[in-house]
Amino acid sequence: MNFSTANLRTDRHWRSATGLDQKRFQNLLALLPAAYEQLYGQSIDLRHKDCPDEPALSSYEDLLLFTLFSLKSGLSFDLLGLATGMDGSTAKRNQDSGLALIKTALSQSSHIPKTHFDNAESFKAYFSDKGPLLIDATEQRTQRPKDVDYQQGMYSGKKNSYRQVINYCYP
Repeated sequence: MNFSTANLRTDRHWRSATGLDQKRFQNLLALLPAAYEQLYGQSIDLRHKDCPDEPALSSYEDLLLFTLFSLKSGLSFDLLGLATGMDGSTAKRNQDSGLALIKTALSQSSHIPKTHFDNAESFKAYFSDKGPLLIDATEQRTQRPKDVDYQQGMYSGKKNSYRQVINYCYP
């Protein structure tokens, strides 16, 4: 890889390249070996020992730096590969691998929020001890009412479609 954490000398460099400061990067890095072994069944060193070619990302640190840099920079995979010394398809595979690794590591350490609920009861049970929950549900489309009196309260007077603003708060 053309760049490494050795090139990141200041906190500003760390944040601009990864979105994290050096301490948070190191904390996340410490979670990766266990997650990698869960995903692939062996350490990164053992897995790369079987590779016929030299891998582009040979350590947990390189993989984490590459993944965070790819998310922060927003480059296309071809440009990302050019910047990091690999081709575009390898950059895509490495980013996918890094994202899966970070997701597994954060899940194992209970730092990733739950994003899927089977029903409303499980949603309410999950957030029952979290305090007030605000859901911003602005700009919900509604059909223009035919009743003139009701329309006065709903219609903005503009030719554009009207969107009713509804905010929900679950205690």
